[in-house]
Amino acid sequence: QVQLVESGGGLVQAGGSLRLSCVASGRTFSVTSMAWFRQAPGKERELIATINWNQGNTYYADSVKGRFTISRDNAKNTVYLQMNSLKPEDTAVYYCNLNRIDGTRNTYWGQGTQVTVSS
Repeated sequence: QVQLVESGGGLVQAGGSLRLSCVASGRTFSVTSMAWFRQAPGKERELIATINWNQGNTYYADSVKGRFTISRDNAKNTVYLQMNSLKPEDTAVYYCNLNRIDGTRNTYWGQGTQVTVSS
């Protein structure tokens, strides 16, 4: 099993910044990628950024490209999401996601952290 704990959410004014962290524990070997999703009220969960655990390749949704940066610290089993130039439409619960392959492909989710951007 893998446990994911997010932190760093909160209330910020438009144009401000926040940095989310997600620490993985448990069976953290054979990780292939980690990602951040978000879900706003009444909307589906949206993939916003991914990072390959070994090569560090990244992907961003168009809605956050140029404003958000995903990074990881393999030694600390931690992934970060630096969010700059925040907009009210970035308000959502942000979820950390981890994928690993250990015979079979497994996906794990954190409990989510609330980000609220005021106008």
